[in-house]
Amino acid sequence: MAKQTKNVLGFLAWFTGVIVSLVVGNAMIQEILRLPGWLGGTTAAGMIISQTIGWIVVITTLVGAVMAIIKR
Repeated sequence: MAKQTKNVLGFLAWFTGVIVSLVVGNAMIQEILRLPGWLGGTTAAGMIISQTIGWIVVITTLVGAVMAIIKR
């Protein structure tokens, strides 16, 4: 019974991490979240960099989630 509880909690932690990563990446793509102004986030180049980072987060999260599911 304890091992099953551990598996469920581990899955919930993993699932929560995937959802949070996708939400943050999506917010960066849509320019809701961006780099701070002192890092150039208010410039056109800073916005492009933020969107690129958002896409990297989304793609690597999806690839990691698929790999984790296939491994099981």
